[in-house]
Amino acid sequence: MAEQTILYPDNSTFDREGTRSGWGAVFALTLCVSTLIASEFMPVSILTPIASDLHLTEGAAGQAISVSGLFAVLTSLSVATITRGIDRRTLLLGLTLLMLLSGLLVAFAPNFVVLMAGRAMLGVVIGGFWSMSAATVMRLVSENQVPRALAMLNGGNALATTIAAPLGSFLGQYIGWRGAFFLVVPLAAITFVWQWVTLPSMLSERADRRVSALGILRRPNASLGMAAVALLFAGQFALFTYLRPFLESVTRLEVSMLSLVLLIMGAAGLVGTWLVGRLMARSLAMTLILAPSALAALACALVAFGTLALPTAGLLTLWGTIGTGAPVAWWTWVARRFPEDAEAGGGLMVAVVQLAITLGAAGGGILFDATGYRATFLASAAVLGAGALFAGLDACAGQSDGARTPIADSPRPDDAIPCERLQRSA
Repeated sequence: MAEQTILYPDNSTFDREGTRSGWGAVFALTLCVSTLIASEFMPVSILTPIASDLHLTEGAAGQAISVSGLFAVLTSLSVATITRGIDRRTLLLGLTLLMLLSGLLVAFAPNFVVLMAGRAMLGVVIGGFWSMSAATVMRLVSENQVPRALAMLNGGNALATTIAAPLGSFLGQYIGWRGAFFLVVPLAAITFVWQWVTLPSMLSERADRRVSALGILRRPNASLGMAAVALLFAGQFALFTYLRPFLESVTRLEVSMLSLVLLIMGAAGLVGTWLVGRLMARSLAMTLILAPSALAALACALVAFGTLALPTAGLLTLWGTIGTGAPVAWWTWVARRFPEDAEAGGGLMVAVVQLAITLGAAGGGILFDATGYRATFLASAAVLGAGALFAGLDACAGQSDGARTPIADSPRPDDAIPCERLQRSA
């Protein structure tokens, strides 16, 4: 007998036993994530042919990367407000079509202006999609499955981040940079059809009580967590952005071995998304604290053992495992901390993450050029350590105000987080 479904008032789909059955839509969204992230990072490996073909400097061509980040920030801060009342199914399908159009514009761009327009469109998709990701998943699967579904989305992110640059470089040799970008178009079309078939109607309330992304910051249970997110990503990208020159000049790896280490590091991220899901089942709060703490320790270890190839490869494998999995925990935090305003909370987090990545990479670059890798990596460790401290303070603040927070959802006792010690440290 075919499985019966029930459409509940919030337009979520359930099976006969009352369990949300939106995994087909989650798989479709995962493909969307992979295509989106591949599009975002594709220019990294084919910047030189883009600049040559469009008669640009490489610096000007590089703005095609930064413009997508700028529009992602602007969109993430405003999408929950300006799209109020629009069915989220319609909005996600519209964003997917915009991704397809972006691929077409970039692939056939006759000049710099059209190239930038296509990349700006992609930034809108990035900001809009990630802002709604947690809220959408919450409506597709049951509450206890939300961390696993978010881990799947982040797995698509990790996979695309791992293969986008080397695949773009490889394909660019045979079908040109335009052909590499055009491959996004059929993938976006497949994603659109899959989402059309699997996404249920998800009506958005028009009620004025819905807050904006910036309005979330006025809540007492938001600022500490967002500060922890910012410190995590700033510290992470202050180091991660400069791994290639570190591996070339300090560890002295040949290009082939360097590529292998980075590939293993990226693949480890797929394992990390699964491991973080298991850790969150025990205690989300401890996961949020331990992830930046472990990354800080790894940054210090890279300073100590960075001249040795095998230890460095092992440390970077652990870095990929933890660093890729950590965002899954924070998206789960958004879903639990702001269950009624997950879109606004997600929008704010996307903006915070994008700005933190930019500031972390810029600050790390200044230190790297001025004083070398040691100061850069140790500064990264300090920022990550501060992120762990703020994550602990956030958990304690949520515990004290009785909000439905990671600590409240944890099966561990309240004293699992040493709150008094953390507050004295702060």
